[in-house]
Amino acid sequence: MIMEERDYIKVFSGTFIIVQLAMDRLESAGINAVVKEESGLGRHSGFSSANSGYQELYVSREELDFAIPIIEAVKADLEV
Repeated sequence: MIMEERDYIKVFSGTFIIVQLAMDRLESAGINAVVKEESGLGRHSGFSSANSGYQELYVSREELDFAIPIIEAVKADLEV
């Protein structure tokens, strides 16, 4: 099965560390998140470094309703 970009929605963006936090929380909830780096490397492979720049976090349209409350909680945690 080929996944098309239009099947995914950007739900979060930020630095490597913050995006990893959000991704970990999504994955803990069983949501498959995809990271796109500014460098254009595409899907997160686990080999990114802390020096990586801006990243975007995507989830499938089917999981969007489940992902939104998790992302909102991450954003709230960052405001503290």
